[in-house]
Amino acid sequence: MNKNQVSGRVEQAKGAVKEVAGKAVGNASLQAEGNVQKNMGKAEKNFGDAREHAKDKAKDAVDKL
Repeated sequence: MNKNQVSGRVEQAKGAVKEVAGKAVGNASLQAEGNVQKNMGKAEKNFGDAREHAKDKAKDAVDKL
């Protein structure tokens, strides 16, 4: 697990909390901010997943040499 995966998951969770809180209190701005933060976290997590996958594939290729 790399730092992008961890950071992305944290931001995704914080965004989800903001989104729910905004919805609960009727604050559309907070809800939208949470949605954006959640999606940015998801993108960062996916980037980290791709990095990890690439690293694993590179290691497998080196091991085959």
